Amino acid sequence: MLPETPIRPALARSAAATATTQRPDARERVLPRSWRSPTTERPLVRWLLIAAALAFLGLVLVLPLVLVFVEALKGGIGVYAAAISDPDALAAIRLTLTVSAITVPANLVFGLCAAWAIAKFQFFGKSFLITLIDLPFSVSPVVAGLVFVLLFGSQGFFGPFLSANGIDIVFAVPGIVLATIFVTFPFVARELIPLMQEQGSGDEEAAISLGASGFKTFWLVTLPNVRWALLYGVLLCNARAMGEFGAVSVVSGHIRGFTDTMPLHVEILYNEYSFSAAFAVASILALLALLTLSIKSVLEWRHGESLKTRRGH
Repeated sequence: MLPETPIRPALARSAAATATTQRPDARERVLPRSWRSPTTERPLVRWLLIAAALAFLGLVLVLPLVLVFVEALKGGIGVYAAAISDPDALAAIRLTLTVSAITVPANLVFGLCAAWAIAKFQFFGKSFLITLIDLPFSVSPVVAGLVFVLLFGSQGFFGPFLSANGIDIVFAVPGIVLATIFVTFPFVARELIPLMQEQGSGDEEAAISLGASGFKTFWLVTLPNVRWALLYGVLLCNARAMGEFGAVSVVSGHIRGFTDTMPLHVEILYNEYSFSAAFAVASILALLALLTLSIKSVLEWRHGESLKTRRGH
């Protein structure tokens, strides 16, 4: 009779390990009482971080904003009303709103076209186009204003032609509009491009396969999918257009009552030591910014879930 075959050492160890894991309290790991998630902090640390953030925002943002209104009303309501009803101040307010009314629709159309082309199509030079869209973020607004002076000024590249035909661009409203468009055109496009790239082109392809035209696909499919991101971009563009100073300062010529926007008018009044009038006009500019922020907050409150879904937050 053959002797029994001995169990191989490796099989024996495997069987022992299996038996050990089957026991309910074998190799049981007990977390120490001091263990906490790596993404949480102690209450004291959390409160210190929150207090530091609130203190920083209060010192850098809230306090200066409050001081603007305090200084504007320091001389009384009569002085404040006289400052904002001054003909030059009213002209600056009208010009600022006019420039914004031209700039925002122009950037809306450009942003939609650029974002649609970049997100939905593949073409040569796509990366270069994205770089050009980001250019105003890296170029100083003063440099941008000087570029328009070199192009459209009396001694610029197009200067002789414009002078011969009686067309004024630099030191006139068209130059202010061009400079503001240059500074603000990335806002709408940069808000739309990531969202459109994330959504892909499946919805548009489905609509076209069902017989929809290109315009109908854009109006009924693409635009509703990006409407909240588009609105965010418009709000940001409008806020920057009303507050732009550097590029507009170069191309405006500082002609009081004609080419002075609100930020430029505030500078002129401050340099003339008319502090109450300067802060009064600055308070109007701050109120317009707060109005933009309020519209944004109302939209988030009324359509919060849709905003998160559309923007991918």
